[in-house]
Amino acid sequence: MGKERVAIIGSGNWGSAIARIAGQNAKIHADVFEERVPIWVFEEQVDGKKLTEIINTTHVNAKYLPGIKLPENVVAVPDVIESVKDATALVFVLPHQFLGGVLQSLEGKIEKGVKAISLIKGVDVEGSDIHIYADVIEKRLGVSCSALSGANIADEVAIDKFSETTVGYRKKEEGELWQRLFATPNFRVNIVADVAGVSLCGALKNIVAVAAGLVDGLEYGNNSKAAIMRIGLIEMKNFCLEFFDDVKVETFLEESAGVADLITSCLGGRNRKTAEAFVKTKKPFDQLEKEMLNGQKLQGIHTAKDVHNFLHSRNRIEGYPLFETIYQICWHDTPVDKLTARL
Repeated sequence: MGKERVAIIGSGNWGSAIARIAGQNAKIHADVFEERVPIWVFEEQVDGKKLTEIINTTHVNAKYLPGIKLPENVVAVPDVIESVKDATALVFVLPHQFLGGVLQSLEGKIEKGVKAISLIKGVDVEGSDIHIYADVIEKRLGVSCSALSGANIADEVAIDKFSETTVGYRKKEEGELWQRLFATPNFRVNIVADVAGVSLCGALKNIVAVAAGLVDGLEYGNNSKAAIMRIGLIEMKNFCLEFFDDVKVETFLEESAGVADLITSCLGGRNRKTAEAFVKTKKPFDQLEKEMLNGQKLQGIHTAKDVHNFLHSRNRIEGYPLFETIYQICWHDTPVDKLTARL
């Protein structure tokens, strides 16, 4: 059996941080992985130069992960089809807003037996149907798709600060393969047979992180934030268990993908930071995204909208008052000081 050929699809802040680890581990585990790790980079100009050229000459993603050296075996490729050529292990790590176009480009071009893993936060909603992105990737490309999520602020992972993450797998041997690709002494990877739970925690915690940012903007204090986090965790768990089969209750309290990711997202991260600025500056979220996130995308407000639309179609809005309140504040100008009125 030949070596696994890894390709990384997405090169933002988190994509670049995870590419650094994958590139290092591809060399360390040379018996398992081919050394070259292509990473698809959406081509753009940075200081008059192509981003792919900057990455391939300086080995730094100057826009999304400045100051951090990537291994020389991580090679930036501007064409997504070329980036996955002959790959056997696909790592999807891009904003969910861009996934549909990428999958359309790749459909019919992925060989049978290829494995994938989704690091994408969010849910795909169409009326009364809801899907995790691992399922979307699996269905569209005909591959077995795992999921990775955890308390992983990308800038901290990129400088080897100790952290943990969770891989949810469908086949244990695939979980073990992803563990080998990503695990380091300072980036602990646990594997569980819970693709849906890992994926959903990664998506839904961003709604709660927005709520935590609103609390900070209102200067309500630590008691209020703790209450919001507790209520948010309960709504996350209830949502997963009500609408998805085979979610493991243990994932919420025992895995990094659950309560640990919720905590770190409510203390740091882009969703919390931007929501605090929303209160203090009175600027709309789309403007704050452009001003504060250096090309990264907000997730929490869009996931709140997707979840609202789904719950509305199922006539279950009243069961999730925090999720609904965040939607109303972010999309319908409900006063921020009404944050706790329905809880």
